[in-house]
Amino acid sequence: MSEAGRHIVTFDDRAAGDRLDRALAAALPALTRSRVKALIEGRHVALAGGGTIEEPSRKVKTGERFIIDVPEPEPAQPQAQAQDLDILHEDVDLLVLNKPAGLVVHPAPGNPDNTLVNALLAHCGPSLSGIGGVRRPGIVHRLDKDTSGVMVVAKNDATHQALSRLFAAHDLTRAYQAIVWGAPRSRKGTIETAIGRHPGDRKRMAVRRSGGKHAITDYWLEQSFGPPVKPWASLMGARLHTGRTHQVRVHLAHIGCPVVGDPVYGRSRITAWNTDIAMSLKSFGRQALHAAVLEFRHPGTGREMRFAAELPLDMETLLARLNDVKLSL
Repeated sequence: MSEAGRHIVTFDDRAAGDRLDRALAAALPALTRSRVKALIEGRHVALAGGGTIEEPSRKVKTGERFIIDVPEPEPAQPQAQAQDLDILHEDVDLLVLNKPAGLVVHPAPGNPDNTLVNALLAHCGPSLSGIGGVRRPGIVHRLDKDTSGVMVVAKNDATHQALSRLFAAHDLTRAYQAIVWGAPRSRKGTIETAIGRHPGDRKRMAVRRSGGKHAITDYWLEQSFGPPVKPWASLMGARLHTGRTHQVRVHLAHIGCPVVGDPVYGRSRITAWNTDIAMSLKSFGRQALHAAVLEFRHPGTGREMRFAAELPLDMETLLARLNDVKLSL
């Protein structure tokens, strides 16, 4: 049996009560259990007549029929694909760029190519640092697909190791700007919590009372829009002292100011106020989050470096719309 392609499995009483990943691996010997688990989490498994299944631990029931679509193998290494890059600085050791929203950083299931890594391979050639693995050459840190802003990339392994130590020790400055729903109670403050996987949804992160990893974020209010007592939205700044997955998004949502357009942690607050503004905020096409500033000591020269990227056009346009209505109140 070829691994790639569509496979259909119907379970009888012998598999009832077993985990789905274990039962499918037993029924499809060409696939390992870890491969089956990855297929489930990658939305390649569906219940016949039903929806996509995303939970490997789901219990199998007698008579259930599953459809498994196994994609063709992907190339072992990403291919060079030229793209225009907004490069803020480049030298023999590293490259700093302004990543646009919508650009995935490295190949992953569902995004096999046309990523930042593909563009970097075309720009830098074989010199790009390989310490991040064949899928992530040069990548020291990453931004979510729909987050724009400043990133640093290592061009050789020595620089990659040095930058990784800076990020691990949090010995650098990372500042973000975000357009959020509402406004914080205090104009500035520090959020200090533990962040870990959401207990009910492994694809989300959450503030945890137990478990998780220590996370600290400073925040400040830059501008609010709407009635002073209950603003519609705000422009906020945030500085990371730690680097947890989705930290800014989780922490801002935790204080009641979820990022506008965030499909995971955001939530619209459409009330009786200005309909045009409500729809402008609700229809914003991505999470309104931008990595505005990155400061670090150059591993090769020892020189302190600071890079800043202006807000992208879509966020500027939304802010202009909010300001126009604010001035007309």
